[in-house]
Amino acid sequence: MFGVRGLLRALRRCSSAPCPKHAPAARLRVREALEARELPVEDVKVQGWVRSVRSQKEVLFLHINDGSSLESLQVVADPSLKYRDLNFGSAVEVQGKLLKSLHQKQNVELKAENIRVVGPCDTVMFPFKPREKHPLEYIRQFPHLRCRTNTLRSLLRVRSEATAAIHSFFQENGYVHIHTPVITSNDCEGGGELFQIETANKVKEPEGESHFFDVPAFLTVSGQLHLEVMAGAFTQVFTFGPTFRAENSQSRRHLSEFYMVEAEVSFTESLQDIMQVIEDLFKTATSTVLSRCPHEVEFFYKYVAPAQKGRLEQMLKNKFLTLSYTEAVDILKRAPQTFTFKPEWGQDLQTEHEKYLVTHCGDVPVFVINYPYDLKPFYMRDNDDGPQHTVAAVDLLVPGVGELCGGSLREERLHFLQSRLQRLGLSDTYQWYLDLRKFGSIPHGGFGMGFERYLQCILGISNIKDVMPFPRFPHSCLL
Repeated sequence: MFGVRGLLRALRRCSSAPCPKHAPAARLRVREALEARELPVEDVKVQGWVRSVRSQKEVLFLHINDGSSLESLQVVADPSLKYRDLNFGSAVEVQGKLLKSLHQKQNVELKAENIRVVGPCDTVMFPFKPREKHPLEYIRQFPHLRCRTNTLRSLLRVRSEATAAIHSFFQENGYVHIHTPVITSNDCEGGGELFQIETANKVKEPEGESHFFDVPAFLTVSGQLHLEVMAGAFTQVFTFGPTFRAENSQSRRHLSEFYMVEAEVSFTESLQDIMQVIEDLFKTATSTVLSRCPHEVEFFYKYVAPAQKGRLEQMLKNKFLTLSYTEAVDILKRAPQTFTFKPEWGQDLQTEHEKYLVTHCGDVPVFVINYPYDLKPFYMRDNDDGPQHTVAAVDLLVPGVGELCGGSLREERLHFLQSRLQRLGLSDTYQWYLDLRKFGSIPHGGFGMGFERYLQCILGISNIKDVMPFPRFPHSCLL
């Protein structure tokens, strides 16, 4: 059996009688052709881009790829089919017979009967060359063409499968998918790093000007507060969409636009419940990606991050560890190394601290819980260890990245929440949020995971901008 629906449908038409001469060729993706088992297959058509051309006296060899597989399909043709525009990078359509290959390194090959150059490629001007492994630093110069490289094609297939795996995890566990708004008046994190929305043709007016939405509007930094609204009607909800931070940083760790996976769970009073969902999500999604994209993942472990394979195996087979924030600070204070930022109780953990803690714990992911009250946003639940001392917050730290997920129990007690918002001068702004605690309030909690950091973690990519389909590099074009 082929195990390929498209090919089976095409062949079924010819199963009872020979196909008439005018019957269209069965169109196959490269991946489908490579997975074919019942050979030969007459009259198939494959479309893609040429990865290599090798012309000999009696035979012409092509390798073509359409993005469906890391491996390319070998095409064998008569030298008379070699056209002037048939070269590396050109788009082609090949029609012929799919045969078992005599070459040990491949199972099938396409014996071409006709080759049509759909779109030629100027190989002199094209920035990528055949049989060259271009470093990521070079590829970044061509954001509009970099998806043509094996590195980015592999990454984008992994990204696609990871997206599907995350959605599948939540749907199989009974979560309702919520589309939270991209334009909002809320600043969930309270950091002020917001992109404000204005109409392009707006003429600046004096103070007192009206806004398009009647209130200042921003690109969202998180869908959490909107998910909390939905957590009053559904016991498990999640969202997966773009978020924005106006950080003017060109560092390897920051993006102005990125994707967030966020979830809220109702009727839970245990931070451990939230931590278990995070661990299950990470392990389930990652195992799915490894099974669906084995060649792409191995490509990264071979050429980009050789040590990442063993590191990821450690993460998947071991139970994630847990430290309190206080324990983490004590470990950092006893560390034999000198940090750029001195660790002190009441100060936020820096990336250098997070990476040290993971290394200290044997390169196993670590949950750090119960952070100081004053470090965290207003919505996190006050712990019972003293008034305004710590909150039920959690960060997941992973090898090579640092913080991957952040979450907490949410403050469901109306008087606690009212008191904190009054101190911050936010009572009027978040009156709607207080209403959620007046009408059927329930204990609940949730978390967010940066999708690009997740991809960094499983593939070992050091620069977060390399995992975006369309990055915002300095001096790069904005497509």
